[in-house]
Amino acid sequence: MTAGGDVHRRAFEAEFRRLEESAMYSAQTQFEEAKRWRALHWLLGVPATLLAAVAGTTALVESTGGTPAGILALVSAGLGAVLTTVNAPQRAGQAAASANAYLEIQTAARQHREIDLPDWPLGEAREALAALTARRDAQNTQAEVPSRRAYRRAQANLRAGSQTYAVDQRARSRTDGAPTEPSPPRQPRQPDAQT
Repeated sequence: MTAGGDVHRRAFEAEFRRLEESAMYSAQTQFEEAKRWRALHWLLGVPATLLAAVAGTTALVESTGGTPAGILALVSAGLGAVLTTVNAPQRAGQAAASANAYLEIQTAARQHREIDLPDWPLGEAREALAALTARRDAQNTQAEVPSRRAYRRAQANLRAGSQTYAVDQRARSRTDGAPTEPSPPRQPRQPDAQT
């Protein structure tokens, strides 16, 4: 391979890494958004349902319970209106779908960089990079803008190793010169007992 080819290959590798990292952060952030929307749905939905049930029961049981039942019904209706307006279940679903789309992009970028790039002609590498960049850009336009809190939580998750595969940790340990623990020997599977 020529020196120019090596330079280009390293540039492609770096760009695939950037796409992978971008998709990784975006996926984690969208997963955090999905969690937030699910929590909000439960936080508003459960009290609204319980208050409606209590209001109905109070109105039926007590002939003088009209005022408390009315207040409970109004609060329940208010929570229900907020829940409907916010549409938390749909937003949670959209965030989870966006997160999974970003995971697909992340996986493709890693596989292109680790597996395909060494054998690809430079033109093919360029086409794959352009296609993956277009997928990421399209996903960016479809995904809702996440909250700052979701971004901070995603960063914390990633720093804690939430997307670190065990195989990568073992490989990193080997390259750092640190001894690695050998995998336990596989035990032969015992045949199921016949009864």
